[in-house]
Amino acid sequence: MTAPFSVVIPARYDSSRLPGKVLADIAGKPMLQHTYERAAASGAQRVVVATDDERIRAAAIGFGAEVCMTDGAHASGSARVQEAAAILGIEGPLVNVQADEPMLPPSAIVQVVDGLMANSKAGVATLCEPIRDAKEMHNPNAVKVVMDRQGYALYFSRAPIPWRAEKDKAGADGRTTDLGFRHVGIYAYWVPMLDHLMQSQTTALEQQERLEQLRALYYGHRIHVSISQDSIPAGVDTPEDLEVVRKLMAKSSFSRKQESSEKALDSRFRGNDGTN
Repeated sequence: MTAPFSVVIPARYDSSRLPGKVLADIAGKPMLQHTYERAAASGAQRVVVATDDERIRAAAIGFGAEVCMTDGAHASGSARVQEAAAILGIEGPLVNVQADEPMLPPSAIVQVVDGLMANSKAGVATLCEPIRDAKEMHNPNAVKVVMDRQGYALYFSRAPIPWRAEKDKAGADGRTTDLGFRHVGIYAYWVPMLDHLMQSQTTALEQQERLEQLRALYYGHRIHVSISQDSIPAGVDTPEDLEVVRKLMAKSSFSRKQESSEKALDSRFRGNDGTN
């Protein structure tokens, strides 16, 4: 059984590539609501939206979320999560679910908590997925990770890692063999570790790659990385990503409506108890 845990969803309005994306409509709901509902379906004791923007606050309250208002000067989502946890008195395990992950399976949240609990050397746990597409391997928006034999992260990068000297094996020709691992941006923390990291100075690697998880590695902390048991679609970073998710959500919504209609039609001919 998974240990009790809380989820904090850091949500900001300003995004360099897609401003206001967390409130973008997807299948009749703001993106943030989809993410919140998936987090709530994980069985978390508490799910909180942490923001500094009144538009996000109003939208979140509108769909029934608990909201914690935080400082507008935070440079990262983790810093916003840490402040919310301190304000609300949340103790670990604590999961940071990014607001732009509207298709995140609830099972992934459970898995990352289990990864934290099962690996005592780690103060942080996260997930990854195999990369089988060459374009994704070379896409800087897809963060890559390499791990040691015990599943602890060695490095994260926007560059293709591991780099393979033989280009035909590196996927340049579009082969679908496993090329590496894409990091999934979900984290489970022990709260004292999160506090410690947010109190530590930023590092050159973190700034160069624009990856805050590199701070933990730089200071010698362990991050455990589990290969996700369920497929996790990439989050929304660009307008193109948003359109892809909208199409996937619309298709999924249509399939559910069609299934519901078929069940209703079947019931009309069979009777309420399902018999002839």
